[in-house]
Amino acid sequence: MQLKLSASKFPLAPLLLIAPFFLWGTAMVAMKGVIPHTTPLFMSGVRLLPAGVLILIAGLLMGKPQPQGWSAWLWIILFACIDGALFQGFLAEGLVRTSAGLGSVMIDSQPLAVALLSLWLFQEHIGLWGWLGLGLGVMGISLIGLPDAWIFQFFDANVNVTIGSWQDLFASGEWLMLLAALSMAVGTVMIRFVCKYADPVMATGWHMILGGLPLWGISLATESQQWQNLITSEWIALGYATVFGSAIAYGLFFYFASSGSLTSLSSLTFLTPVFALLFGNLFLSEVLSPLQWVGVGLTLISIYLINQRDQLAAKKQSVNIEAKNLQQPQRLKAEIR
Repeated sequence: MQLKLSASKFPLAPLLLIAPFFLWGTAMVAMKGVIPHTTPLFMSGVRLLPAGVLILIAGLLMGKPQPQGWSAWLWIILFACIDGALFQGFLAEGLVRTSAGLGSVMIDSQPLAVALLSLWLFQEHIGLWGWLGLGLGVMGISLIGLPDAWIFQFFDANVNVTIGSWQDLFASGEWLMLLAALSMAVGTVMIRFVCKYADPVMATGWHMILGGLPLWGISLATESQQWQNLITSEWIALGYATVFGSAIAYGLFFYFASSGSLTSLSSLTFLTPVFALLFGNLFLSEVLSPLQWVGVGLTLISIYLINQRDQLAAKKQSVNIEAKNLQQPQRLKAEIR
């Protein structure tokens, strides 16, 4: 993979790269199980504020420097508004109206947006194999997330998807998930600019605290019965989503995003709905259809193509050169004759 950690000899490096997406997928399931007994904005604040404090404590123990100067704090505040408040707010409100798997799918369409932004801002090379992988990834998460009836209707020339069905889709919360995906994509790209002025670990911690405060403020003003109906197992689930699904997952993700290929890292986000669906099936009885299993397969293929795009392009170029070299003696013989 075209990421800084991949070059490390640390034996657990590949697991650390995958860890944020595993934790996000399982946290999605944990949140879906808790949401009937709490409120979305309160839950978003719980995911951000305590997690941000944990990251700052970890950063201090690691000797990381605090942000210095107005430029650093302005970038962190902007980062907090977009990737903290907006992303988590849209996510929680959308999750109320979608399944854990479908919600994760809609969010995890963001690698395409990250690839386009990275190409525009940082001139990251994507190439034929990368675009093919992104296309397969979007196709895969579509098979995972869209209703089977929609997919069959799309290939049935005698049946049209009505405007009403599209309205039903966006009335059920998926548009909020798409806004969450866009917020996350912008936040992923923004970390490069934030890290010019602040340490990525400390910036991640502060952005979670500053992003969580307005969510809790709005929750106190507009929501009620935020925690009164929660039982012990649901507090444990919230604790898992906070510590593992936020503090550890975001800390690792934005550390990796601060260097290396954003397109390659973001493509691993396609794994999140796979984990969400598998654990949603295990704990919430969300059954995977045959089409969804096909989508899982396409998703895994897409991740391979995106992260191996340079190697595949080099192999193709090598094969073309060898073929050209083999053709040259034959052409010389033909010319002599």
